[in-house]
Amino acid sequence: MNNFTPEDLLLYLYNEVSQEEKLAIEAQLQKDWTLREKLNILKASLRHLNEISYSPRTEVVLNILHYNNAGTALQEK
Repeated sequence: MNNFTPEDLLLYLYNEVSQEEKLAIEAQLQKDWTLREKLNILKASLRHLNEISYSPRTEVVLNILHYNNAGTALQEK
């Protein structure tokens, strides 16, 4: 029996495992319901991560623009 870690399952989900490892994980998933549950939890977590969107605060964007404008003014001198 193989003891697959959550890291192994993440690699499996991202198709970052060899064909041999993929087959071993899939075989173990057929036999081990706890491993299937762990995989389902990871899949759900990945779906939630993909739904998250980030955007910078307006203040940060304005600071960057002001910094850029100041640099442009110095180059023109």
